[in-house]
Amino acid sequence: MACAAVVLTVTGLLGTATGAAYADDPKPPTKGAPAPADDSDAQRLDDVRKKIDALYRKAEQATEAYNAAKEQVELQQKEIVKLARTIDATQRRRTTLKRQVGALASAQYRGGGLPAEAKLMLAANPEGFLDNALLARKGQLAAKRLISQLTKIQGDLESYSHSATDRWERLEANRKKKENAQRDIKKKIDAAKELESRLAAKEKDRLKKLEDEQAFKQQQKWLDSGILDEISNTASAPGKKAISYATAQIGKDYVWGAEGPDTFDCSGLTLRAWEHGGRTIPRTSQEQWRQLPHVALKDMRPGDLIIYFTDASHVGMYLGNGAIVHAPRPGRQVTITGAGTMPILGVVRPDGDARHDDAAH
Repeated sequence: MACAAVVLTVTGLLGTATGAAYADDPKPPTKGAPAPADDSDAQRLDDVRKKIDALYRKAEQATEAYNAAKEQVELQQKEIVKLARTIDATQRRRTTLKRQVGALASAQYRGGGLPAEAKLMLAANPEGFLDNALLARKGQLAAKRLISQLTKIQGDLESYSHSATDRWERLEANRKKKENAQRDIKKKIDAAKELESRLAAKEKDRLKKLEDEQAFKQQQKWLDSGILDEISNTASAPGKKAISYATAQIGKDYVWGAEGPDTFDCSGLTLRAWEHGGRTIPRTSQEQWRQLPHVALKDMRPGDLIIYFTDASHVGMYLGNGAIVHAPRPGRQVTITGAGTMPILGVVRPDGDARHDDAAH
């Protein structure tokens, strides 16, 4: 937390009126300030901002879909390898059993294949035959068990074969999802970059200011709700470690699908941060939202993860004082910004417990 406080203070991210944090601390528009010389040009630039935001939002949605498919591909590959080893061991066991059954069949053939009753009637020494009847019975039971085992193993192999086919089909389906998401990400990012490339240098500066002003308004609206008056919890020991890791990544580039150590996407950053805090959490923001314990916004504490947008496609780590650290989008770096700059879906706690599951609803 000391590390986070230093970063917040040095970069001038703490608001003077509310004590809230916001990246670059843009100033709200001054009342009575003169309107831009060309309102139509300002509107055009704002339209460009909205289009670029929408494209990057779609790219982020595709990124989380890519991350989910990639995780499933890796999991299914491991399952297929494990299943292949099981099939190989079962086939070797079946070969051994077949050999044993064959040996029993050969022994029966050499014995004439007569049933036990016929051998009793024809035996020159019936007493001797009866002495061996118990051993013969044990042999029959052993043969039945052997055949039963062979039948079961044959069934297991068929089941494993169907399972392997199913896993391969799911693997291929997820590979296609991953490839489609990858193409979609590239398409959206290229389109956003193309829009930005058409702007002159001055317009790009104005575009950045427009982004900051919009984020400032959203943050201020969130703060005006009085939410910080209710949030006063402190970070847990694992949470402090996670915060320390996350804030140490500030300035590193956002790269979709990246989990560090040099680049990150939004959920890749929270994954590694909480791994540093001693907790294993899901890879994607959607699964973090689905699997981790929920907490009410008023009960939020530093280290908790704030999930954004109705589709849970973005995540940031709460630092306290109304701020989060997150990996925003392509073309940006890991940074600190206001927790209310995006629509909040809810809050999850990686080191929480299941009793909080319904707290946020």
